[in-house]
Amino acid sequence: MKKIQMVDLQGQYAKIKEDVNNSIEQVLSTSAYINGPLVHEFQKDLEKYLDVKHVIPCANGTDALQIAMMGLGLEQGDEVITADFTFAATVEVIALLKLTPVLVDVDAKTFNIDIDALKKAITPKTKAIVPVHLFGQVANMDAIMEIAKEHNLYVIEDNAQAIGANYTFKNGKKQKAGTIGNVGTTSFFPSKNLGCYGDGGAIFTNDDKLAHTIRGIVNHGMYTRYYHDVVGVNSRLDSIQAGVLKAKLPNLNEYCNARRNAARFYNNAFAENSNIITPTAKSNATNHCNQICDVCDCHVFHQYTLQITNGKRDALHKHLLDKGIPNAIYYPVALHAQKAYTDKRYNESDFPVTNQLIETVISLPMHTELENEQLEFITKTIINFVG
Repeated sequence: MKKIQMVDLQGQYAKIKEDVNNSIEQVLSTSAYINGPLVHEFQKDLEKYLDVKHVIPCANGTDALQIAMMGLGLEQGDEVITADFTFAATVEVIALLKLTPVLVDVDAKTFNIDIDALKKAITPKTKAIVPVHLFGQVANMDAIMEIAKEHNLYVIEDNAQAIGANYTFKNGKKQKAGTIGNVGTTSFFPSKNLGCYGDGGAIFTNDDKLAHTIRGIVNHGMYTRYYHDVVGVNSRLDSIQAGVLKAKLPNLNEYCNARRNAARFYNNAFAENSNIITPTAKSNATNHCNQICDVCDCHVFHQYTLQITNGKRDALHKHLLDKGIPNAIYYPVALHAQKAYTDKRYNESDFPVTNQLIETVISLPMHTELENEQLEFITKTIINFVG
């Protein structure tokens, strides 16, 4: 059996080596390292894939979130609501811009922002909602867009973990994650479903005016060289990374399907174990598919995350490492409990689901190159230990 990797980028590269190398060679031979042709070609390819009017590449996913908020003109003190159970980048950029982060609990099945908690958190100072499509599954965008319309709020989708996923609205319409709100953002960190070989990110929108503003922000506020019309930053996707992404984008649907197949294997193996809660898929605002249906497109399984309910999570984490099975705890500390983001407004009773998840979740190897032999070893090891 091959060594098990949390993410097997080497195995994935081997299958697309020629395309990736040709793209990199093109950049090296032309020396077009910044804003070269491959950046613009990748931008157009991604716009077509997502069916969105504007993709603005940038340096990383955190920048993408910050720039999106800058582009919307949010002002100091404006409240921005987001999920408590996610990576810190989401709340980090809110704080950096001197906005007021408002953290709320998440749904126990999807781990995405809880709609009732979101409604309760809205005040006259609320200006935006940042739903995080956590672990590859789209948040309840039917409800979020309805709430945003009712209260005249911006919706900024944090799509760092769910590129390629579809959301099916209650009326049957499908739309790509990240293209539903006023603006969406993503990360091309190497381990993502669509990852480059360094840092990278992008911003998506169908709003022409917002896209124009953001294009200036990413480039020092310039539309004409040395003329600075808006306050900007230096955040560009370099040409080599764009070349890697252009080579990988045609494979994204295949990558997502491979991850779903691995998730189905895991779910089937753990289905009868009362000490394990497997992840659920959700095709729209009301329909859960506990066993990941054959036509699943609502979850792309950036992570495959279990809940261990018998108190053995931490012991399992160590046991798997001892057996050569990489795993991770995403996330061990809730954002409201992080030193940087503590606030007297928060009460522990406001976060029952998040506080449960940080004690029970564990993420297993999940990537495009997993083999049945590896999956069998992983699942049997877990079942034998958990009981």
